[in-house]
Amino acid sequence: MLPTEDMAIDQVALRAYRLGRLRSEMADREIGVCVLTDPVNIRYACGARNMQIFTARNPARYLFVTVEGPVILFELTGALHLADGLETITEVRPATTASFVAAGEAIAEVERAWAAKIASLVRETVGTDTTVGLERVNAGAALALAAEGVRIVDAQAPVERARAVKGPEEIACQIASMRATEHAMKVMEAEIRPGLTENELWSVFHQHVIAKGADYIETRLLSSGGNTNPWFQETSDKVIGANELVAFDTDVVGCHGYYADYSRTFHVGPDAPSAEQRALYRIAHEQVHHNMEIIEPGLTFSEYSKRAWDLPERFAAHRYYLSSHGVGMTGEYPYLYHAQDYVPFGYDGVIETGMTLCVESFIGGPDTSEGVKLEQQILVTDTGTELMSLYPFDASLLE
Repeated sequence: MLPTEDMAIDQVALRAYRLGRLRSEMADREIGVCVLTDPVNIRYACGARNMQIFTARNPARYLFVTVEGPVILFELTGALHLADGLETITEVRPATTASFVAAGEAIAEVERAWAAKIASLVRETVGTDTTVGLERVNAGAALALAAEGVRIVDAQAPVERARAVKGPEEIACQIASMRATEHAMKVMEAEIRPGLTENELWSVFHQHVIAKGADYIETRLLSSGGNTNPWFQETSDKVIGANELVAFDTDVVGCHGYYADYSRTFHVGPDAPSAEQRALYRIAHEQVHHNMEIIEPGLTFSEYSKRAWDLPERFAAHRYYLSSHGVGMTGEYPYLYHAQDYVPFGYDGVIETGMTLCVESFIGGPDTSEGVKLEQQILVTDTGTELMSLYPFDASLLE
């Protein structure tokens, strides 16, 4: 059974599970050290949080994780105290910010200094005969580290595979994030009316989800009327018209840093939905529920694509680029593709107990004036799946 929203979350156990998952994946790949720069992955590995959006672009902090020894956080100047009390971290040191913004024309010198410090720390903690998993850094920094004689591989594989399978505390975090997000959507839905701009409507959701403890919203995917088709048109100053559809994908990095990711489409009114609007909605609803029903532990990614809902050719051109995808602290591994996309883009793997997945649908085509976006978030259990996103569908569009 899924935990309840108010379940007490053991933060120490949460952090221990995540660090243990990462170290296990590192050991399986004979990686002695990972140097993480992605702020979400830093938070996953040790629990330290600091300006995730800012540090996603600015290389101002990084985490040095050994497979058995110390975990050292290199933190932004002036922010070293933010990691106080985190039992996962052995030591906090000031970071070397290897960016042109911070170093100017001396960037190559700073990159070499950064690389020399990392190489020295590798030799000090795990020796010379080891492999280092490295995340996104400047090209110059990576080249400088290689020039120090460090054997480098990409850190994406151990991190993504670690994050893919959730522990009990992670699932409790996701549920807390989901319930807070659903509260914000309920307030937003009550405000939907003709004459409001998309930006104004989106701001209602933003206010209430942040008030419930969310970190940030990763995208701006709320659109209305003709802006719903094709999908991925960002929230704008367009005025919502009478009897249009409003489609919304939450993409919330919510409570405890965990994603709440589901989509709903609403009818504005005041009249009843049109026949086309209802037809599009019912098709999207059918696609999501068919694909939810086939998911089970042990199902391979290739078999999923074969058994997934057969997308009508009429809607293929504007289809969502994925059929389903992993979700945790953000969207993540694995990506599950439509049958027609599996050969050019897909890869194989196995759906596992403890994975949390988002099942996607966008239904709209070149010959429709609008489109419908629906999505559900689920947990893979020993026997099948459990639904995590409980927000209701629009009854007027399902009639």
